[in-house]
Amino acid sequence: MSTEILPVATPAQVRAYARRLTLRHPRALAGALGLHALAAVTGLVAPRLLGDLVEGVRDGGAHIDRAGLAIAAFVVAQGVLVRYAYYASARLGERVLAELREEFVDRVLELPLSTVERAGTGDLVTRTSRDVDALSTSVRYAVPETLVAAVVVAFTAGALVLTGPLVALPCLVAVPLLWGVMRWYLPRAHAGYLRENAAWAELTDGLTETVHGARTVEALGLAERRHARGDRDIAASYAIERYTLRLRMVLLPVIEIGFVLPVAATLLVGGLLYVHGHASLAQVTAATLYVQQLIGPIETLLNWLDELQLGGASLARLLGVGEVPPDRTPNGRRPPGERITARGVRYAYRPGRDVLHGVDLDLRPGERLAMVGPSGAGKSTLGRLLAGVDGPRAGEVALGPDDGDGHAPDGRMPLVELPLDELRGHVALVTQEHHVFRGTLRDNLVLARPDATDDELARVLAAVDWDGPGLDAVVGEGAAGAGAKAGAAGTGGETLSPAQAQQLALARLVLADPHTLVLDEATSLLDPRAARRLERSLAAVLDGRTVVAIAHRLHTAHDADRVAVVEDGRVTELGTHDELIAAGGSYAALWSSWHGAGSQRESADLR
Repeated sequence: MSTEILPVATPAQVRAYARRLTLRHPRALAGALGLHALAAVTGLVAPRLLGDLVEGVRDGGAHIDRAGLAIAAFVVAQGVLVRYAYYASARLGERVLAELREEFVDRVLELPLSTVERAGTGDLVTRTSRDVDALSTSVRYAVPETLVAAVVVAFTAGALVLTGPLVALPCLVAVPLLWGVMRWYLPRAHAGYLRENAAWAELTDGLTETVHGARTVEALGLAERRHARGDRDIAASYAIERYTLRLRMVLLPVIEIGFVLPVAATLLVGGLLYVHGHASLAQVTAATLYVQQLIGPIETLLNWLDELQLGGASLARLLGVGEVPPDRTPNGRRPPGERITARGVRYAYRPGRDVLHGVDLDLRPGERLAMVGPSGAGKSTLGRLLAGVDGPRAGEVALGPDDGDGHAPDGRMPLVELPLDELRGHVALVTQEHHVFRGTLRDNLVLARPDATDDELARVLAAVDWDGPGLDAVVGEGAAGAGAKAGAAGTGGETLSPAQAQQLALARLVLADPHTLVLDEATSLLDPRAARRLERSLAAVLDGRTVVAIAHRLHTAHDADRVAVVEDGRVTELGTHDELIAAGGSYAALWSSWHGAGSQRESADLR
């Protein structure tokens, strides 16, 4: 299965979303900008008063005490206004960030499972961690600071022009320099930060796979190969981070030069204008102070611009999650029945490389069907299609009525036309990979049915031969899969063994009570005797339900009503255990090989 990076939103989509998100709170935005504008205006009074003071000192009519008190009053007023302006900006930023996070969680939960698996864990984990953190910094600090700086620059530039158009002209000397460097920097930075985040996703994906499959890596001697993969991912991440660093090494020195030039030019040109009588000393003084005052907000704008580029790239990746097309199109109709049929089913993980080739299969209501075959034959893929997790590339997997003749007539409804919530009420899939959520055992169980009583929970636990902690015991978070523990070591929860996690998943399934169950190696983590006992217990509880059991242990096939042999993406044999043994085909050879090499204990269980 190839790894694919989830979609990334375009710059236009990012700008449109940011605009919509901000304008959801027009009053709060107007209030914050108004306070910042008042703070900026009060900050513009002091330079003008100082200019008049210098002029007055030269003329001998300066009122130093009065000017000093006025300057102090405006400085204090500016400090108070800035305090409340930043408070209003922070509140607005936190509100916007909370809404953005909630929408992102909704988008993630709506992702088709097949898309998540193709993308791998690294890309999604990077988006939910690194990208969210980067965006949080932008929303909390970069956006408010940038807005404040923009307001201050606008009002200061206006005051500078009002002071005297001629003395204001020299500050424009830095505009071509700054405009040119920003035009060079911005497109490169946006693309660079997108590649940087994608490189982090690849690195995270590789590390996650290595950690989760540590025992497999060790058993198969893959340590050097995984080490080499990690080195390649780190090198790629290092290279792209060096690229974005080089961009900043060009940007920042040019910005520093752009700060010095306007002040020097204003002093020089302003002095010449004063000497030739085209500007007063007060105008030159005030203009120089205004230009000096512009350095702070412009520096803030340009410094945060880099953070905004990173935040914009992160927002594009977060919004891109919502660009994944749905894998089902609910039609609003009710299913005409509970019989699942597959007709001409084809499926491919990669375009042009089908792993299922025209599979036809009818599931009889209430039967137990075992699917067996060699690894990689397509059993799990077919199970996922029968459970509605994936949709076929061609053909149809549908729910339909039962005509009583062992065939489903016309009028079937494809599983992909059922809403996901309703689909899970009809058919459910349990694999050997399970998650134990941090909380009580009761909390983990009632995920399947929130209104379940303790008596019902005790019944389903008994059905899976539960021998673990009680309903009020706190169990931990973690995934239990092939060789991995589902536990919470160090989190305060009781660690469940992989077998207990598997029992817990089966108990949830019994509680959900769908009419069709697909069990993909659902008891593989139990020892053969315990698995045998559990399957017998489940058979009693699930009597009347349709069960598709994908297994390597052939005693599951021995007990099933029918057996489907899957080879090379096709159902090559279908019938009862006795019929397939009598036919002398692939199943008979598989049974003979397994039964002859099986342990005495499993043979005794079969008898």
